[in-house]
Amino acid sequence: MATQDFERKTKEMIDGLKAVCASYGLGNDGNEFKIITQVFLYKFLNDKFAYEVKKLDDKIASAENWEAAINDMDADDFEMLLLQLPAGTARLQSHHFIANLFENQNDADFAKIFDDTLFDIAVQNNDIFAVKSDSGSKTAMFDRVSAYISDESKRDDFCRAIINKIVEFSFEHIFTQKFDFYATIFEYLISDYNKDSGGKYAEYYTPHAVAKIMAEILVPKDQQGQVRDVTCYDPSAGSGTLLMNLAHAIGENRCSIYSQDISQKSSSLLRLNLILNNLVHSIQNVVQGNTILNPAHKDGDASKRFDYIVSNPPFKMDFSDFRERLATKTNNERFFAGIPNVPKKKKESMAIYQLFLQHIIHSLKPGGKAAMVVPTGFLTAQTGIDKKIRKKLVDEHMLAGVVSMPSNIFATTGTNVSIIFIDRSAGKEAVLIDASKLGKMVKEGKNQKTVLRPDEEQTIIETFNNSVAVEDLSVVISTKDIQAKNYSFSAGQYFEVKIDYIDISAAEFQTGLETLRSRISNLNASAKETQKDIDLGLSRLRLD
Repeated sequence: MATQDFERKTKEMIDGLKAVCASYGLGNDGNEFKIITQVFLYKFLNDKFAYEVKKLDDKIASAENWEAAINDMDADDFEMLLLQLPAGTARLQSHHFIANLFENQNDADFAKIFDDTLFDIAVQNNDIFAVKSDSGSKTAMFDRVSAYISDESKRDDFCRAIINKIVEFSFEHIFTQKFDFYATIFEYLISDYNKDSGGKYAEYYTPHAVAKIMAEILVPKDQQGQVRDVTCYDPSAGSGTLLMNLAHAIGENRCSIYSQDISQKSSSLLRLNLILNNLVHSIQNVVQGNTILNPAHKDGDASKRFDYIVSNPPFKMDFSDFRERLATKTNNERFFAGIPNVPKKKKESMAIYQLFLQHIIHSLKPGGKAAMVVPTGFLTAQTGIDKKIRKKLVDEHMLAGVVSMPSNIFATTGTNVSIIFIDRSAGKEAVLIDASKLGKMVKEGKNQKTVLRPDEEQTIIETFNNSVAVEDLSVVISTKDIQAKNYSFSAGQYFEVKIDYIDISAAEFQTGLETLRSRISNLNASAKETQKDIDLGLSRLRLD
């Protein structure tokens, strides 16, 4: 079966699961995404287990029914088989298989059997697949799915419908696919559940263009394959789009992922994304919690420092309830430029992105690199925290460059955004790119957004990585240039003003000069007549 057929079949299965949810009153319900993502994960783990055991045992691979072949195995032999499985494969027992549930779907209390099966898988694999909170507790892979059906009499039928949807075809042949395949499937899977919702922290969906530009500037193509044993961090990770693109550029087996996000939903989606992209070894580094208040990743008592950091944080959010707890001596170094004040009227407009940017700078290793999405207004603000951050980046030679993106690059917000690139060893030059005029406008639902064409994405990446000055697009400037412009990061302020010169003869010049003098004379005469009319009108008014 061709890759396109696997993609089509996978999407059909996802659509089938959504249809089941809709049939049982859960369409667009707040819990629908939990059911869809958990059942998809169960299916994926079941088929990945089959794929791996078949590689280890020829008898299982050649058996007409691999589940039956495992059931016939001696207990010791099966235990040895489990020990040989790759680290990222869930350890399953025969009663965990989809085939077992399918065969027993007519049993009484099938919903309980279904839920118990998923719960048991979660418990037996908790050490590898559980997501931690910043308090140290763990969130298991699976909930009791049938509990989301409020009518208990319908739960058995609901679970039977689910099993019948996921038994129809096997994922086994997709495990040889590459990043782009899984990125497409993951986006399709979560498309209804990870929109720009205006929620807290990183429930914002990051466009592919932004993720690609970040990854390929941080890790240029000519360096891919050379970077090894590095740490990659996102303090506002969301569902992991930025981290997955970065890991793919580096190589999934050459990096470890670290993340934190306040959203339970986002952390669960990130776990699924890591599993799909062969990054199970990093799930232990996924933390659900408040990065700004309680950064979870430490080296002893000190904050952990990272080789690469990416982030698309929320720009504004009310954090007044914990602001005072940030103003401590231990945070003075981290928030070197200060902590935003609480506005008198609009608390929700507190500029929390300023804290994330300072946190990122603080969290970079010597020689480390970072990229973060910021509101474009950050580039030129002449007072306050923004200016202090820019000054530090320039004076300490950490600014690698900036890419100002087209407006409406995010579908549901008109906020203009830029990507700031930080490099602890950037040197005394930076590349500023104004890509605001690129892209085409497309409609997405009720909203419009700007989409960059692939060649435009590549132009941005190559211009930045090659440090090229391109007319009306980019400038390469020195630290002194930026200091002289009051630390402005806006490319447009450094573009040369162009004046067109035309060679003309002395006679042509004289003719042009006489024409100009004539026009000025006519304008003066007209102005005098107008003034006379005004004076006459005023005189009549006085007489009246």
